[in-house]
Amino acid sequence: MFYETEKNDHGLPHNPFKAIIAPRPIGWISSVDKHGKTNLAPYSFFNCVCDTPPIVMFSSSNYKDSAANIDATGEFVCNMASYDLKDEMNLSSAAVPHEKSEFELTGLEMAQSSLVSVPRVAKAATALECKHLQTIRMKGLDGTDTNSWVIFGQVIGVHISDDVIVNGMVDVTRYKPLSRLGYMDYAVVTEVFQMGRPKV
Repeated sequence: MFYETEKNDHGLPHNPFKAIIAPRPIGWISSVDKHGKTNLAPYSFFNCVCDTPPIVMFSSSNYKDSAANIDATGEFVCNMASYDLKDEMNLSSAAVPHEKSEFELTGLEMAQSSLVSVPRVAKAATALECKHLQTIRMKGLDGTDTNSWVIFGQVIGVHISDDVIVNGMVDVTRYKPLSRLGYMDYAVVTEVFQMGRPKV
């Protein structure tokens, strides 16, 4: 089959786009506003951009609290959501008033970060402390502003639970990071394989 995205004429009951770009890692972004009020929200449009220096990005549909907080304070933490925290991650995606902290909503314990003032999720197996680089409002082909905002941050500190390090390497099968598929579907990594880069 083929369809044009502008026409959205795929004939399926649901848009397949996000099911095709899958799996997507979930960045569980913690931030604080200028008054120190905490926020925690999951974003599946998330990934690393480069490793020298280490830079991550996430994209928000609508200019939500996470983007506003990061623009105001210049800091955030990317906690990696794992299978054992799936219910808390899902609950933190609920739309709640700005005054309500998702840490309180989920009952998740906060842990103090080392280099930024934003707390991290204490139970998260890994967390990336980030400094804000830039926020970009995306435009379409016709130059019109969209309501999608991309936030870039440089990772300045990394937390890793000793429990997920095996033979000197992070073993994702130990903490099973959550990934988002299409629709309401999620997945976890439970099996990995290796392939060496060929020499031609």
